[in-house]
Amino acid sequence: MTRIHLIAAAVIAALPVLPAAAQVGTATAASPGDPAAKPFIEGLVNDGFAVLRDKSLSRQAARAKFRAILIRNVALDDIGMRLIRRQKATLTPAQLDAYRAAFPEFVLNAYADRLYDYADARVAVQRTIGRGPFTEVHTRVTRPGAQPVDTIWQVKSDGGRLVVNNLVVAGVNLALTQEADFASYASRNGFDALVTFMRSANAKSLAVNTAK
Repeated sequence: MTRIHLIAAAVIAALPVLPAAAQVGTATAASPGDPAAKPFIEGLVNDGFAVLRDKSLSRQAARAKFRAILIRNVALDDIGMRLIRRQKATLTPAQLDAYRAAFPEFVLNAYADRLYDYADARVAVQRTIGRGPFTEVHTRVTRPGAQPVDTIWQVKSDGGRLVVNNLVVAGVNLALTQEADFASYASRNGFDALVTFMRSANAKSLAVNTAK
């Protein structure tokens, strides 16, 4: 289940990216997409790094801020439903509700503590590309002594606001990767076991971080 954790790192700390454009959508010639997408991603990145670099915040307080950033800027329910689209038709309403309740916290818990490793990173927007209803914001993440990581943020409009809908990190489409991991786990252990795993991971993380 380790690749499942990539989503949170990319979203909150700005890491990003699938093997390239073909897996995200079909580009319209010379279209830069929504002009608001670039400042949206820049603001999201700046907000995330501000939390990472604020030494006055406890880990618990920082996680609360990350949670607010995640809920405000990421299409969590859309992403969560996409990850279980193979199983969705066979699930009961109660199973869907349990999964939806566990998913946002699971995303946060997956990488919140590891994000501090990227507090010294810098993220620069390279370009934007329109792909149908989405705008890809291409960024480059650099850290001292490390190779740059190219990132693609897929941004869409949701009820008049922009949200992150998917990420491609170093050539890896996070939505497709997470979907495969969830499907594999549910196939081996059952869907209820997947939700139980997510809940137990959330409880463990909460206990650890409350103690800090």
